[in-house]
Amino acid sequence: MGSVSGGSRITPSGEGVRDGVGFSDRGMRDAAATTRFARTDDVGLGGRLRALRVAAGLTQTGLAGSRCSKEYVSQIERGKTRPTEETVAWLAGELGVDAQYLARGVSVDHRNRLEALLTRAEALSESHRDGEAVEVFREARAEISDVGSPELELRALAGEGWSLQELGSPRDAIAVLQRARELSEQVGFSDVDRADVLFRLGCARYRISSIPTAIGLLDEALELTERSGLPCDLLRARILAWRSRCRRRQSDYEAAREDVERAIELARAMDDPRVVAGTYFQASLVAEKMGHWVLARQYAQQAKAIYQELNDERNTGRLMLNLGGLQLLLGHPEQAIDHLTTSFALAVEAGSQPDAAQALGSLAAVHEHLGDHEAADEHARKALDLLAGREDFLDEIGQSSLVLGRSLLERGRLDEAEECFRAADAAFEQMESVAHRTGAWVALGDLAERRGDAREAARWYRNAAEALAVVRF
Repeated sequence: MGSVSGGSRITPSGEGVRDGVGFSDRGMRDAAATTRFARTDDVGLGGRLRALRVAAGLTQTGLAGSRCSKEYVSQIERGKTRPTEETVAWLAGELGVDAQYLARGVSVDHRNRLEALLTRAEALSESHRDGEAVEVFREARAEISDVGSPELELRALAGEGWSLQELGSPRDAIAVLQRARELSEQVGFSDVDRADVLFRLGCARYRISSIPTAIGLLDEALELTERSGLPCDLLRARILAWRSRCRRRQSDYEAAREDVERAIELARAMDDPRVVAGTYFQASLVAEKMGHWVLARQYAQQAKAIYQELNDERNTGRLMLNLGGLQLLLGHPEQAIDHLTTSFALAVEAGSQPDAAQALGSLAAVHEHLGDHEAADEHARKALDLLAGREDFLDEIGQSSLVLGRSLLERGRLDEAEECFRAADAAFEQMESVAHRTGAWVALGDLAERRGDAREAARWYRNAAEALAVVRF
């Protein structure tokens, strides 16, 4: 948000808004009959055919019968040729197994059960129950690895990776999504499948402040969707919305605005309310950064209305946080406190510790703006306690450290204030954001001035001024 008293600022929680977690083809497959099959693990169609033939007590000649030659059966078993779907169906019938199992290693019944498990995990993730979602995704992956199904494995890896980053474990998410990326390069997956994985990887990279890498991944994902020729506008909208976040982090607000406007256009055309709400949220944050506060409030109110219709209290709370910051910028601090208090209550009800911390951090900033240094101190400390160790919330940690430092500075506790300002600078340095670090440098300059060290104060102010001269706004 824009600057408030003493250089501190309210940071809305737009970073945490979900852009959808679904993968392709969540629907159940056609109903299927119960089948009998031998355990063959992931040995391919040829290996399954041989194991099933031996289990049935048939020779290659006996299986071939009058339909084909013994040599043809041998070539299939050795992976030298790929039979047609018609031949696979015939072979499955001769062996008394499901054609889907022979072809892909998963019977229709078993596949339906695995898909139901994945659908359950995705629903848990969609409702912000990511810890449970990770457990179910891992349960599904264990079974999938036994039977061998690249399509289901990719879906499970992609879902688990997303839930891990939502839980605050972006590096674990990256490890899982790297495996998904390798798998998606196999024959049989589309450019859209590969784009989806790259999108998720880009989001995880954003979480650890690896912004140039995140943009590169999102650029590649967008290029894949555009050349695929397949319908994937919702994925494109998500990619653009997250790339807008990255551009905003780089202070390239015009590029961020262009991306989010394209995302809104795509989401509206597809009539997906959740994605529309997410893009409105991002548009609000971009407009706020560009100083268009009334427009930012309009976007935020539109997003909040959609989330309320969806009964999504967690994201409604995040919008209340954003609106609280905007109310302060528009000169309504008491309304800001009301909004932020509501945001905190919704976060606690939803069990979201990071959202609760962000609400507390923003309340601290408002109280500091109003000159209530004791209240600012209390809220900032609670926010920092809740965010301890969360590398995906470095911005919020840095801002709360600044607010706490300024509250200490105003009460003459100079050494403690310095510790806070340097902690803020360290957090912003991890973000690799010079624009953010200037706030800490100005605070350190104010501290030096309070100590009567004019030369040291001038050095910090000069560093901040020189940095701001090269930052794009």
